Amino acid sequence: MLAIAKGANMALMFILELSVLVAVGYWGFTTGSNWGLKLVAGLGAPVLFGVLWGLFAAGGGANATYPLTGIARGLFEIAWFGGGALALYAAGALTPAVILAAAFAVNAVLRLVWHQA
Repeated sequence: MLAIAKGANMALMFILELSVLVAVGYWGFTTGSNWGLKLVAGLGAPVLFGVLWGLFAAGGGANATYPLTGIARGLFEIAWFGGGALALYAAGALTPAVILAAAFAVNAVLRLVWHQA
C-alpha cells in the first residue's frame, strides 16, 4: 500500500510541474491589454520556467544539466513552485494559487519523509 502512495506522490509531483508551466502561461496571457506583450509573456514564461527546470531539477536532478541537491534543491523548488502560485495570484486566480501552493507543500513533505527525489 505504501508503494502505491509513493507512486501517487511522484505522479502528483509531475502534475504539479506541469501545473506551474500552465500557471505562468496563463499569467502571461492575462497581463496587460497589448496582444504582443501577452503573446511574448504567455509563451515566454513557460519556456523560461521549463529551461530552468531542465537545467537544475529535471528528473529529480538525475536528468538536469546542473543538478541541485540538498538545501539548494529545496530552495529552487520553493522558488519555482512559488513562482507558479504567485503567477496565478497575479492573474487573479487566488483559489488555484492556494491549491497549487498547498499541494506542493504536502508533496514536498511526503517526498522528504519517504526519501523521494
